[in-house]
Amino acid sequence: MDLSTPIEKIHRLTPEQKSALQKLGLSTVRDLLFHFPVRYGNSAEVTYISSITEGADVTIYGTVKKIKTGKAWKKKTPLSTAIIEDSTGKINATWFHQPYIAKIIQDGMMVKLHGKAKKYKDSWSFINPEIEPVRDVPIAVGDSLFSETNGGENSEELRMSEPVYRESNGISSRWFYHIIQKIIGSGVIEKIPDMIPAEILEQYHLPSLGTALIWIHLPKTKNDALAARKRFAFQEVFLIQILNEQERQRNMSTKGLVIEKSAEDLEKFTKHFPFTETAAQKRAIEQILKDFTSGYPMSRLLEGDVGSGKTAVAATTAYAAVTTRPKGQDFGTLQIAYMAPTEILAKQHFDSFIKYFSHFPLSIALITGSGCKKFPSKVAYNSQKGNGSTEISRTQLLKWVANGEISIVIGTHALIQKSVKFKNLAYVIIDEQHRFGTKQRKNLRRKDDGVLPHLLSMTATPIPRTLALTVFGSLDLTLLDEMPAGRKPIITKVVTPSERDATYESIRKELKSGRQAYIICPRINEPDPDKEMSVIAKSVKVEAQRLSDKIFPEYTIDILHSKMTPAQKEETMRAFENHETDILVATSVVEVGVNVPNATVILIEGAERFGLAQLHQLRGRVIRSNNQAYCYVFAESAGERTVERLRALVTAKNGFELAEFDLQQRGTGDLMGRKQWGISDLAMEAMKNLKMVEAARIEAQQIVSKDPTLASHPILQNALTSREIVHFE
Repeated sequence: MDLSTPIEKIHRLTPEQKSALQKLGLSTVRDLLFHFPVRYGNSAEVTYISSITEGADVTIYGTVKKIKTGKAWKKKTPLSTAIIEDSTGKINATWFHQPYIAKIIQDGMMVKLHGKAKKYKDSWSFINPEIEPVRDVPIAVGDSLFSETNGGENSEELRMSEPVYRESNGISSRWFYHIIQKIIGSGVIEKIPDMIPAEILEQYHLPSLGTALIWIHLPKTKNDALAARKRFAFQEVFLIQILNEQERQRNMSTKGLVIEKSAEDLEKFTKHFPFTETAAQKRAIEQILKDFTSGYPMSRLLEGDVGSGKTAVAATTAYAAVTTRPKGQDFGTLQIAYMAPTEILAKQHFDSFIKYFSHFPLSIALITGSGCKKFPSKVAYNSQKGNGSTEISRTQLLKWVANGEISIVIGTHALIQKSVKFKNLAYVIIDEQHRFGTKQRKNLRRKDDGVLPHLLSMTATPIPRTLALTVFGSLDLTLLDEMPAGRKPIITKVVTPSERDATYESIRKELKSGRQAYIICPRINEPDPDKEMSVIAKSVKVEAQRLSDKIFPEYTIDILHSKMTPAQKEETMRAFENHETDILVATSVVEVGVNVPNATVILIEGAERFGLAQLHQLRGRVIRSNNQAYCYVFAESAGERTVERLRALVTAKNGFELAEFDLQQRGTGDLMGRKQWGISDLAMEAMKNLKMVEAARIEAQQIVSKDPTLASHPILQNALTSREIVHFE
């Protein structure tokens, strides 16, 4: 047996088990060893019913009340239902397609349940939870498993029990437990080389790879499991930091276009701004201009709250590039590519850049999946369109971009298609960069004759320091931590159900004064009440109708959501921008970039379903002018922890403070979304530990600075070759 041995060679598999392993992406011995437990089957995970939080994985012990079989109301699906009761409350449980549950579980029986709790109206429910009869409730329920009430280390060892793995139909945690025991017993882990140098393991008191694998799968004590998890979390972050540092070294060995502009040159551009730049904007512009003259390609992340003026910084630095001649030419300009995540945002940036550059003889183009536009237009000014642009064919636009006639090209994913070729691409700007995949970002920043374009990534998503150091480790960071003068803080209020009517009246006052409002809902359509695990939450379509019929019949209401066509979205936003619509009921599609200065109110339904970073960005839609803005946050489940988290929106001074709060409360994965980073859950949780992230960063920098190709670290080099080089810009 070795790491590449197929699982079916060491254990006979049924067709159902083969299918389950395939779904989990497991095919070899190595895959099994690195399929880590998500938790351990002990009372540390046990929760009182009164302490349940929305969507959390919980284990409860209780007594069965009123168990019975039945059928779902609409689809007639056979099911079992029960009420489970502990000393603090009751919870409903439903098992679809499992009527036999009612035959093996009886009223009055003590049981252990594990699953995700959902709140329907005023009561908690489990859908298809794991259920197991037990003789007694563990003594430690409600306390930490590792409390010393029953006698120190011995009790700690006794209470550790079998690991719980991510499962699939046909493969249980117990199956994983026994087969991994068999693998470990074979001695195969003793042959696995350790990618982390021994001196680093010793310095940070981390177990070796072989020891960590035993401890994470078969821990005798809590400390075994924690030490193993710490080691693998450090390993993941360490590998990412190595990749980041190698990327930084490569950039430093690549030529960058030198762009030199003085403050006097920029004054010709910024004097047309209808506002005065903040000190933070001026610092950001200075840093970018300094990067432009270094001779190396810039890689910088510009992070700032919604409304802090990132687009103005991008436009000013873009001016520096497009008023510079290509090397060896006395005609033409350097070119800029500006990529946005949605057509709405791309069009908005196109309109903004037209306003910024209308005083200068430059061509600006827009390219999206639904069409292309160019400014200035060769035809007469179109008052209906309002910006002097004209629609052109894709073929013509690509020809002008390729021969250098278009100086600034703004677009969506359409920008990175192979057919889009630039003649003198010098500067790439990516807005809300984390919404693009790694390959998409990499494809836009292609080398041209050995020269790599300068890169500015921008985000309004608040990012904790640990995540910035890890995911964006190859980028220099610039913060816009100042809002424009005269901008009033948004008045934010967490609204209880009893205050809903009063809130509607407050919104009505703003509408009467000529302002506009957003109403944000978690869903597009109403959920199927009989569908298993359906999210019961307000929907855009039904809520818009309710508001129109019963709450705001005197005002014009429209809807916006992700399933509308680009043309429908554009028309909806055009009408809202022109105040043909008073209230826009939408999903979080308005989270990024939508800019309507006259909209001063936003009401967010089901706010507990959003992370604080997303709520903060949604709130930012109404801080686009100097008028007083209001944000009303409605929570369907008003648990103590939920209200505490939402109140952070009221008390936090800025998005960065909110990001740190959400990191500690919900974890980095909930803050930013785990899947988009390509980082394991274990490493994402490690982001809470600043010391660990900084240590991994320091060690990675030291190794790569001495040995950029890792020639003297072949095991580490081999470990990295199996990973795609990560470009987190």
